[in-house]
Amino acid sequence: MLAPDGSGVEVPLPLRPWSWLIGRWIGVGTGQYPTIDDFRFGQEVSFSTDGRPFLSYSSRSWLLDDEGNRVKPLATEAGFWRPQEGNTVEVMLSHPTGYAEIWYGSLEVTGLENATVTGARAELRTDVVARTHSAKDYTSGHRLYGLVEGRLLWTYDMAAVGQPLVNHLAASLTRVEAGELENPPA
Repeated sequence: MLAPDGSGVEVPLPLRPWSWLIGRWIGVGTGQYPTIDDFRFGQEVSFSTDGRPFLSYSSRSWLLDDEGNRVKPLATEAGFWRPQEGNTVEVMLSHPTGYAEIWYGSLEVTGLENATVTGARAELRTDVVARTHSAKDYTSGHRLYGLVEGRLLWTYDMAAVGQPLVNHLAASLTRVEAGELENPPA
């Protein structure tokens, strides 16, 4: 099986249940938290494989104004998704704002057609959140990712700055075909 991003890379067997993530995804989301004003953001996410049994991951986002224009950069994160036996996964993420996280999770394939995943749900929870001395207080997270009608939907709940675990972010992203939108609009 070749990676669905057009790279021509053979997807190793442990990655195949997770292959639906491979590619570049762009879309819009909303953010909220008890300690901040609600906002809209644009996001670009990339999952890739070089043929080894892990996914490289990166995400960047921008604050959007009411017309959908980029106002300023927001979050950036990068890391690796390491599939394990039994459709489980270990995820390591780092953030330039002073955080490093270890997440554990699992995958449920909800749709399969001609050996291609057409529906899926991945749920992750933090095991470890490490932060630098200057980083804001953040203690735990919960993420859901889903492949629904060809779109990557995700949501993120966070416990931080004295608040319990509550929803912070959610987005709907569309896969971008190779060569499409080299400089994506927000």
